[in-house]
Amino acid sequence: MTTPTSPLLAEHEALGASLTEFGGWLMPLRYGSDIAEHNAVRSRAGLFDISHMGQIRVVGPQAAQALDYALVGWLSQLYDGKARYTMICQDDGAVIDDLVVYRLRQDEFLVVANAGNTPAVLVALRQRVAGFKATVEVPDRQQALIAVQGPAAQAILQLPTLTETEAAEAIAMLPYYAITAARVASIDVLVARTGYTGEDGFELFVSADHAVSLWRALLDVGATDGLIPAGLSARDSLRLEAGMPLYGHELDLTTTPYEAGLGRVVRLDKKDEQGEPLDFIGRDALAARRHSNPARVLVGIKSLGRRAVRAGDVLVPDAARPDRTVGTVTSGAPSPTLGYPIAMAYVSAEFSAIGTELIALVRGRAEQVEVVPMPFYRRPAATSALT
Repeated sequence: MTTPTSPLLAEHEALGASLTEFGGWLMPLRYGSDIAEHNAVRSRAGLFDISHMGQIRVVGPQAAQALDYALVGWLSQLYDGKARYTMICQDDGAVIDDLVVYRLRQDEFLVVANAGNTPAVLVALRQRVAGFKATVEVPDRQQALIAVQGPAAQAILQLPTLTETEAAEAIAMLPYYAITAARVASIDVLVARTGYTGEDGFELFVSADHAVSLWRALLDVGATDGLIPAGLSARDSLRLEAGMPLYGHELDLTTTPYEAGLGRVVRLDKKDEQGEPLDFIGRDALAARRHSNPARVLVGIKSLGRRAVRAGDVLVPDAARPDRTVGTVTSGAPSPTLGYPIAMAYVSAEFSAIGTELIALVRGRAEQVEVVPMPFYRRPAATSALT
C-alpha cells in the first residue's frame, strides 16, 4: 500500500526536510533544528504543513442534529463561522478521536480528524448519521491544510503584499476558534483561527492545486517577519508545552474524556428544540463517569534533574519500591521554552496532587520528578478553546 503524501511533498524535499511516516502519511519531521523551529513559533512564526489531517464534511438539513447525536459536544449551538473542540466516543465512553468541528453554514459542517483515525471516524459518522437527513462527504480532490502559528501570524497574513485590505481586515477581526472565507495570495481559502501550538495562529484550508503557490507565497512574504518552515517535531514539543493531548498518547480507546481532564467538552446538558434532553453515543457511560472518582488522572510532570522522561516510562512512589507502578508517562521531552524536561502522565489518583514527588524509571535509572499544573506554558491573554 502506498503511503499518502502531501501536495507539498516536493516543497519539503527542496527545503531539505527530514521526512517521516506519521498517521500513515509521509510528512516533514524537521527542516534543520528542532529547537530553532520551536523557538521561531514562540517568538515569531512557523509554517506547518498539516495536510495529513482528515477533512470530512457533514451536510444536510439535519447535519447539526446528526452531529449532536454522533459527538459529545453540542454542535447545533454553534453559530455559522464558529468552531468547537470535541470528541467522538464509543458506547462505553472511550475516545475514538478528538476533533475540531467548524460550522461553515446552517447545513454544512467541516470535521477535522487526526490522520490515523480518519477511517475510523468516517465509519462511525456514517453509521450515526444514517438516521438523519444528512450525509457524510469526503472531498473528491485532496484539500491541503497549512498552518501559520506564532505571535507574528496575524501580521504576516495582513501584509498588503499577501492579502488585500478587505480580507486582511476580516482576518484581523476573526475571533479564536472561528473560520472565514478569504483570498490570500490571490487564492481562495478558508482561514481558521485555530492551532495546535499554544500560540495565536491560523490554519488555511486550500485546494491541492493551489497549495504550492500558497506555501511559497507565505514563506516569501513572511520571511521578513521571521517566518520559517517547521516540522512535526517542533509541533509536538509546542503542543506538549501547551498541555494539548495527542491521540495515541493521552487519548485512546482505553481512555474517556474525564480521565484526560477534558470532561468539560462532554455536554450532558444537550437539549432539542423542545427542551427535551438529547441522547448521544456514549451518553450513559459518560454520565456515570461524571461524578465518579477516576482511578487514574492525567497530570503534568516536571523533571527535577536534566534527563527527560519519555512515553512509556513508568512512575513509582520512590526508588525503594521500583515494583510498585503508580503511573505511566504518555508524552515527554525537554522544553525549549522553559529550559527543563516536561511530560504528561497518567497516575493513580492518590498521587495526582500538585507538588507530589515521584520517581520515573528511565532505562533502569531512577529520575526524580514532580507533579505540576498544566499547561506548562500559556501565551499572554490566551483563551481556552476546550469549552
